[in-house]
Amino acid sequence: MRYVAIKSCEQQAALTVHRTRDLFVKQRTQLVNMIRGLLAEFGIEIRRGITHALSLAERIAAGEMPDIPALAAKMIASLAGQVLDLQTRLREIERELLAWHRSNDIARRLATIPGVGTICATAFAASVTDPHQFRSGRQFAAWLGLTPLQHSSGGKERLGRISKMGDKYLRRLLVVGMTSLIRRAKYKPDAVDPRLAALLSRKPVRVVTVALANKAARVIWAIMARGGIYRAPQPAGAGIA
Repeated sequence: MRYVAIKSCEQQAALTVHRTRDLFVKQRTQLVNMIRGLLAEFGIEIRRGITHALSLAERIAAGEMPDIPALAAKMIASLAGQVLDLQTRLREIERELLAWHRSNDIARRLATIPGVGTICATAFAASVTDPHQFRSGRQFAAWLGLTPLQHSSGGKERLGRISKMGDKYLRRLLVVGMTSLIRRAKYKPDAVDPRLAALLSRKPVRVVTVALANKAARVIWAIMARGGIYRAPQPAGAGIA
């Protein structure tokens, strides 16, 4: 049985910021979906993506209301106001996380990992008190639910989907970060490891995303347990005369 290590007051405070941010993001999504659904009833479609939704909310707040009945317009204006208020609060929260990130050595070192940004780095720095309670990076990845389930019998090993056990918030942050890394590989292939492009040519995007998240979890454990920063692996044969 593995017992949860006691977090410091500083870590718990940072997690409070993360939990609040996560709630506000969900509420913003609900409001945007409500606005999108109500406008669709009048034949008005909004382009997908939070950027387009926020732009519409700003136009509505400025008085550029779509051609819909006054009563519906009043309700949608109220929803748009809530969206903008949440967006302001989210910016304030992210500034708080950025300040905490700059003051925390572990978070700064974790942010050197490709695909791990400020939000993800601070979440891990605040959540993992003692990385030495895990014997290896694989055990840490299993704790996050990023290792495949075993379906083996008769001496034959069969691996299924990932277990999705453990802290789903940390797992989601890693998957989102790796999705961003894959998107960067698509539009700026020179900015990422060339082996990633080769892997994407052979495997489905979703499989590669989860594999990268699994690998990143192991690197996170190594940095937290042993110190140092992320160093990109050298190509085979590099440095050989």
